[in-house]
Amino acid sequence: MDLCFMDQLKSQPPWLLLLIALGFLSLLKRSLSLLKWVYVNFLRPPKNLKKYGSWALVTGPTDGIGKGFAFELARQGFSLVLVGRNPDKLKDVSDSIRAKYRSTQIKTVVVDFSGDLNEGVQRIGEVIEGLDVGVLINNVGICYPYAKFYHEVDEKLLADLIKVNIAGITKVTQAILPGMLKRKRGAIVNIGSGTAVIPSEPLYAVYAATKAYIDQFSRCLYVEYKKSGIDVQCQIPLYVATRMSSIKRSSFFAPSIDGYAQAAMRWIGYEPRCTPYWPHSLQCGFVSSLPESIFDAWRLRFCLRVRERGLLKESRKKE
Repeated sequence: MDLCFMDQLKSQPPWLLLLIALGFLSLLKRSLSLLKWVYVNFLRPPKNLKKYGSWALVTGPTDGIGKGFAFELARQGFSLVLVGRNPDKLKDVSDSIRAKYRSTQIKTVVVDFSGDLNEGVQRIGEVIEGLDVGVLINNVGICYPYAKFYHEVDEKLLADLIKVNIAGITKVTQAILPGMLKRKRGAIVNIGSGTAVIPSEPLYAVYAATKAYIDQFSRCLYVEYKKSGIDVQCQIPLYVATRMSSIKRSSFFAPSIDGYAQAAMRWIGYEPRCTPYWPHSLQCGFVSSLPESIFDAWRLRFCLRVRERGLLKESRKKE
């Protein structure tokens, strides 16, 4: 039977054999991609993050993804430097972590990332002096209050978006990196957004652009410092049940902050860009398979509905 099959193949025209070979290679490539996806999402062991150092610094730890990271890092035995704007919220989250993980050492630094960044980063430098900060979670960021056309974005929001989302992550990384270079080890995790990699995010143009900066910034640093023992990574979450996303309840495609943080920790030290929560990667795969024109039209309609709800809510507040 095998010989007969081989004879039949040999009798086929060369162009048909080429098509068969190309089809087989395409199937093989897809099969290997699927196997890799299964391995990295479900079978690959997480790295021992304590090899990077005993302290972790988290920006924006009082809410959302940053808060999830703070608790998960404490659970894994890290001492914490928590950097945020509100001293009362910093105290609340510190007390909550200590109540759950009593042995955790915590230092707090009050920094308003929309204010004097140089002064704030100087305070961070003073606090981390002599500490073995091995993991940096650059999470701090702001978004639009609701979807807006670019011409509707006021000057303060425009300035804050650029200062907090771009200058903030850049300055904090600059403050932490020398210590990591000196110790020849470290992990820097920059929290990006799906808005930076999908075809478009209309009515959130500046926010999406700041997240694209984070993505490219992370990739370049990954290449620059990989041989120095420092792993730099941009994580690309989609919707997570946070105040920023206005999603109150977690679901299969919108995990809780704890659910996201647990998934995210498993990826630290690996790829320079990743989507840690596996249902999000399914969504990204689906989006990438759509023609851009179809996705753009759907996304514009979606964001226009968000804008309408935001305008209605704003008008009610003024009444």
